[in-house]
Amino acid sequence: MRAVFVEGENAVAVRDMAAPIADERAVVRVERSGLCGTDLKILSGKIPVQLPRVIGHEVIGRVAVAGSTGSPAVGTRVLVDPSASCGRCPTCRADRVHLCPHGALMGRDSDGGAAEFVAVHETQLHPVADGIGEDDATMMQVLATCVHAQESVTVTAGQSAAVLGLGVAGFLHLQLLRLRGADPILAVTRAGWKRDLALELGATAVVTPDDAPAATADMTDGLGVELAVECAGTAHTLRQAMLLAGIGGTVLVFGTTSPSADDMPTYQWYYKELTIRNPRAARPRDYARAVRLAAGGSLELGRLVTGTYPLADADKAFAACRDPAQLKVALTTE
Repeated sequence: MRAVFVEGENAVAVRDMAAPIADERAVVRVERSGLCGTDLKILSGKIPVQLPRVIGHEVIGRVAVAGSTGSPAVGTRVLVDPSASCGRCPTCRADRVHLCPHGALMGRDSDGGAAEFVAVHETQLHPVADGIGEDDATMMQVLATCVHAQESVTVTAGQSAAVLGLGVAGFLHLQLLRLRGADPILAVTRAGWKRDLALELGATAVVTPDDAPAATADMTDGLGVELAVECAGTAHTLRQAMLLAGIGGTVLVFGTTSPSADDMPTYQWYYKELTIRNPRAARPRDYARAVRLAAGGSLELGRLVTGTYPLADADKAFAACRDPAQLKVALTTE
């Protein structure tokens, strides 16, 4: 089969390899494999992996060989949960399989889904209705992580919120907040071209980071937002999220960054008695809910897919991922 390998820093190769053997696992014929910031960090060497490594952890496909229990059956369209877990440790037994210290993420710790086939345990597969469009389905793995993140915070009707950073995750969080009744919602981005889309997807107002403090004060009568969702993964946006949050507010840290203590407004954190939530990955039930949301049609998912490329053009796909005018880019096997 054909697969996309990271072979070194910024070195991608598409070459043949043996198709995976089921070995009691299910084999999935991959239809789409989305690319994200984690893949770019692996490619650049910021996230070290054993090389060469088949990239990719956002996978939609069909069961080609059923696993040991026969479910899902051959031919079933599935979303792949990319996180394997041991199922036995105290963390797994506490319903935190997504945090298993013995687990592995496909595309990072094991070969991933940017290939024609991938083998995974049956428990990692979630059936997807054939009626869900390809672009909508492409977004479901990321959607599950956003669902998991928002499960960690309370959102009530009329609650004020801000979303900082309008990449794929930012647009998904924006829509989930609107679906849950948050209002008003301030979207913060430097990219002017995203303004109209953000307004269509639920933002009350869209402003630049420079204008965000004044806009927040105006929108909340000077109180600050009750929930700030950080989606850009920079020290600046994390700092600003804490500053925009009001007294007793919550900051949901979805982006990943490693700021120094000097970057953080620690006194504001203390003075406002902020709650900081830092969710990771997604649980099986979050994937199941993501599938239901996609099937329900209440979210605009497919509009966030801005480019698809065949495996043979993986280098072009990665170049597109670095283009600030793109959102979700995916590899296809057809």
